[in-house]
Amino acid sequence: MGSQVLVPFRGCEDDPRHLKLMGDLGQIVPMKFNPRDDNTIKATMAKANVVINLIGREYETRNYSFEDVNHFMAERIAGIAKEHGGIMRFIQISCLGASSSSPSRVFSTKAAAEEAVLRELPWATIMRPAAMIGTEDRLLNKWAQFVKKFNFFPLFGDGSTRIQPVYVVDVAAAVTAALKDDGTSMGKIYELGGPDIFTVHELAELMYDTIREYPHYVKVPFPVAKAVAMPREILLKKVPFPLPRPGLFNLDEINAYTSDTIVSDNALTFQDLGIVPHKLKGYPTEYLIWYRKGGPKFGSTVSERINPEAWP
Repeated sequence: MGSQVLVPFRGCEDDPRHLKLMGDLGQIVPMKFNPRDDNTIKATMAKANVVINLIGREYETRNYSFEDVNHFMAERIAGIAKEHGGIMRFIQISCLGASSSSPSRVFSTKAAAEEAVLRELPWATIMRPAAMIGTEDRLLNKWAQFVKKFNFFPLFGDGSTRIQPVYVVDVAAAVTAALKDDGTSMGKIYELGGPDIFTVHELAELMYDTIREYPHYVKVPFPVAKAVAMPREILLKKVPFPLPRPGLFNLDEINAYTSDTIVSDNALTFQDLGIVPHKLKGYPTEYLIWYRKGGPKFGSTVSERINPEAWP
């Protein structure tokens, strides 16, 4: 769009370095901030007229709980945007399935954040993307890494939970469309799910087909999966050192898989923003070819077999 993009970040200055190459000289501006320091948030927002809040976390750490990251930070950022006075658009990135009654704490804290943002800024736009698929995603990448390491895939329950994953480029297009419209998206909630609904088993089949591995599944009942994931949650704030990321056995994700996460019947969707979302088979999952044991061109799938008549 030609806009200057201010990118707040924590940690090492090398972390956002690759983003600077995605725009003209001086167009992408990383700005170090502390989400618990209002002054750094105000400095980041000082010359902005649009705020897109993407802060979120799918697991807890010793220093940051779900409530801290998903709820209170969103509430504070919305409050500072309100004080700013010059913010024309505020877009809160929530997640599909956000509900105060959800067994998943990610979903319940995201729902609380939506309420807090709309209380501060009734004209804010809420986007609820489903689990996102893309080069650096935390879904199929995580699944493929687990499969390559342990040679099986755990199906929580029986793998029949329905999800509606979406290509990350479509979510970015939805945000851009909301910014460019004449204000029709302000104060509304959009549920952004892909064009196809998969069971977890079906999506795992797509992953196996793309990495060209023979599928091996182990059905893990929900109580057993929760028992495996529980020790990390118990020890999280009792040990004097940080614990590793939970990986596939993340208690909150397991809780989320106990119910379907799909777009509601009467929700505003991509179509209301004039966008047709991509199907996941093909280019959106192309990045998984790097998990093939013999390299990107190893093996073949039914869709990629060459017609014998094409051979010389």
